[in-house]
Order: sequence, then C-alpha cells, then structure tokens
Amino acid sequence: MAISEVLKERCQGICELCNANDAVTDFPVSPRNADLPQNNVAVCETCAQAMQDDGLSYHWRCIEGSMWNPNEVVQVLSYRILNKVKEQEWAAQFLSSFDLDEDLLEWALDSSHVKKEHKDAFGNILQNGDNVVLVQALDVKGTNLTASKGTVVKRIKLISDDAGQVEGKINEQTIVLLTKFLKKI
Repeated sequence: MAISEVLKERCQGICELCNANDAVTDFPVSPRNADLPQNNVAVCETCAQAMQDDGLSYHWRCIEGSMWNPNEVVQVLSYRILNKVKEQEWAAQFLSSFDLDEDLLEWALDSSHVKKEHKDAFGNILQNGDNVVLVQALDVKGTNLTASKGTVVKRIKLISDDAGQVEGKINEQTIVLLTKFLKKI
C-alpha cells in the first residue's frame, strides 16, 4: 500500500513515528475507519517491519519524539507501541510521561486490533483442529461426567471471542474446556 497524498502532505514525506526515514505507507490505527486519513499514520519501511516483529522492540526508542506529535492518531499509535514494550525500562519511562486525553487513551488501549491467541497450560499456541490432553481431572458442569487427567480431546475448535476457552468432544459430548487445563499434543 502506498502513502496517500493527504498523509504525504501532512508528514512532508517523513515517517511520523521515527522522523528519520521516508514514509512509504499508510498504517491504519484500528478500530477506527481506515479510509479516513486522520485514522492513519505515515510510516517508513523500518517502522512497518518493527510493528510486525516483536524482536525489533529496541527500534521504538525513536518514538519519544512522536509522542508529542500534534496529530492524535500518531499519539495513539505511539502509546500503543510503547505499551506493547512497557517491560523495558526506557519504554516505561516514556509511558509515565505520556498524557493522553481520556478518549484517546481508550482508543490506544482498544484491544480489538489484537489477535487473540489461544494458549495451552504450557504456553503452546492452539489452533482449530489440534489434539489436546487434559492436564487435570475436570468435572463437566451440567453433567455427571468427570473427565480424567490424560483424557485426549481430538480436533478442538477455538472460541473466537475468548482466548481462554475451546470446544471439544469428550464421550461424544461437545463441551467447553478452559485452555489452562490443556496440553497440546
């Protein structure tokens, strides 16, 4: 995706996050309408790649300047990025000096843009169709069934709006299982 003319004019061709490289693309800040320029940030190739690769968190030291950008969307994205790497001391310091209006803070903290990952008790990522084993005996609510530790549940189905739950069949009954009691096999 190329950079729109409106954003190119607003940023004068420079990345609105690092202020060091040429802006090459529009980055929509969800969940607002991506078709509107005021909901997009002009970013360079390096910043676009750093947003996709968690291993490049050191890159975001450059964001100290963009925190004070007069464009609200740039402030929101800057806050969101810093919040993502807040375990690093420098990021925590930047965040402590960040002051967003309440509505912008709500936008920045909106988690609807974050892909929910279902993880088992050991941190393994679960996917539709995976086979799992129970790591603890479970009483199935609403039935007299107790699923014993070690029970294999084949071809689970992820529950999209809750990363802590999956559906599976035990004794031909479809039940909801908490991922914290499962191990991927």
